[in-house]
Amino acid sequence: MQAWTCTELSGPDALTWQESPTPEPGKGEVRIAIKAASLNFPDLLIVQGKYQMRPPLPFVPGAEFAGVVEAVGEGVKHLAVGTHVAGFAGTGGFGTHTVAPAAMLMPLPPVFSFEDAAAFLCTYGTTYHGLMDRAALKAGETVLVLGAAGGVGTAAIQIAKAAGAKVIAAASTDEKCALCKELGADATINYVSQNLRDELKVITEGKGPDVVYDPVGGDLTEQAFRSIAWRGRHLVIGFANGPIPSLPLNLPLLKGASVMGVFWGEFAKREPQNNAGCLMQLAAWYMEGKIKPVIEHKLPMSQLKEAFALMGSRQVRGKVVLVNG
Repeated sequence: MQAWTCTELSGPDALTWQESPTPEPGKGEVRIAIKAASLNFPDLLIVQGKYQMRPPLPFVPGAEFAGVVEAVGEGVKHLAVGTHVAGFAGTGGFGTHTVAPAAMLMPLPPVFSFEDAAAFLCTYGTTYHGLMDRAALKAGETVLVLGAAGGVGTAAIQIAKAAGAKVIAAASTDEKCALCKELGADATINYVSQNLRDELKVITEGKGPDVVYDPVGGDLTEQAFRSIAWRGRHLVIGFANGPIPSLPLNLPLLKGASVMGVFWGEFAKREPQNNAGCLMQLAAWYMEGKIKPVIEHKLPMSQLKEAFALMGSRQVRGKVVLVNG
């Protein structure tokens, strides 16, 4: 097999595309021939040594992938050789093959393309867990999505609309705002050329959004929270802007509002049955055409460094996906 190997935590430039022995699955594991893998922001952090999980060196990065089961380890009953699966294993995705725990894999319906599946589990799992499980989003409520043209942002627009909510999509360019409108956003805000708080006041008639979906962080977090509705829920997804913001604690007090952490990977480990229920609903929505990953770039697996550069440019709408063969 071949894979991108990380031998030092200095960023994507230190990764090497190299050959290694094809692994055999152990107890409870399967080996997957990877057909597609997608980039997520944690993939960049993990090769920089900035993520909360630090796998021992050397390792193959790539949290999210899809492919075909090629070998089955002892004790695995629900997957067979030839089964199409999507996986989120934290590492191992940026190569031609990987071994992963069978419990971390989602069997795919025949209509699910490998490219869509590779851009599905983390992005849509995180978003469903955040909006529906943590925030208990109800039909008719208003959701503000920050970074709305990115991978999790586009998923948040689709899931919120499927749940019957009103969506305000905030992004950094008019082109990104136009994409959000195409995906079903009811209103958009360009937070570079427009004042976020002023626009929210107009759009919500002074009430503010019930739920803020925040994968951006930075100075947008406090701006959004100051505009949140009474009993609002602010979902902390990530910090794509870089700095981790500080929030004055008098703001949740005055608004009767909640700040909610969303860590889907840990949720999936600790509450596998609840996570399975979430994924079943997401698969049903995909089959019904209500949700579909936005994939702007598809590159060969050998062009991972170019893919990281695209993601780092902050100009990607939706996801970047790498494909084998």
